[in-house]
Amino acid sequence: MGSKSEAAFEGKVVIVTGGAKGIGGGIVRAFAGEGAHVLCTDIDDAAGAEIAAENDNIRYVHADVTTSDVCRSLVETATDTWGGVDILCNNVGIQPTSSYLPAHELSEEQWDRIIDVNLKSRFLMVKYCVPVMKARGGGVIINTASVQGLQSAKGISAYAASKGGDLSLVRQLALDYAEDNIRVVAVNPGTIETPLLQEAIDSIGGDEGEIRTDMASRHAVNRLGSPEDIANAVLFLASDRASFITGEFVNVDGGLMARGAWA
Repeated sequence: MGSKSEAAFEGKVVIVTGGAKGIGGGIVRAFAGEGAHVLCTDIDDAAGAEIAAENDNIRYVHADVTTSDVCRSLVETATDTWGGVDILCNNVGIQPTSSYLPAHELSEEQWDRIIDVNLKSRFLMVKYCVPVMKARGGGVIINTASVQGLQSAKGISAYAASKGGDLSLVRQLALDYAEDNIRVVAVNPGTIETPLLQEAIDSIGGDEGEIRTDMASRHAVNRLGSPEDIANAVLFLASDRASFITGEFVNVDGGLMARGAWA
């Protein structure tokens, strides 16, 4: 990431869903550090208050982005505060350890919640951001998808479906809005050091060091990723240097997909 003095996104307005911690936190900090005004949304108010206190460019709003009224309100807040929206980062995502089940054992409520958070939220945020972006002459939409949208593992049917749908949605939106100077892209993280990863490790049980070593070894670079690794890719994709990239995804996965079959 560049230093704050470079201010590559000076004055740009960014919305990051699920932005209080983990990958979202890395994205929020990166944009704020480059001079952007960042509306950080999440449901973890303690983490939201903490990240907002780090930089005057960050404003935190409690928001469950699975409902239309909330998503509309977020775009209105960004517009009323800073004049519009230039970049939307659809980052929010869940993969509860309680949902690690074969599809026939997954409850309908679990399925609906995962699909609503991981996929429906993308549709709703796009629905209300795009008119504002069009009025400003264009914009960029970046979805945090997953390598599990390309190649799945056992016991995560709803998550895999949501991430596969995310990638398909990116391609379709890119076609819909290219003439409006709105680019739509995705990043597919590999295994990233986040609170969600810690929850997954805790659910496995056993020696945490051995689990982490095994997870790292599945990546060609032999390490786990960091939120900053994803944020670096997001900043590039949001920049004019990526102006010819739309309808595409970038694997930020340490070579995980190059090995295939989860190594």
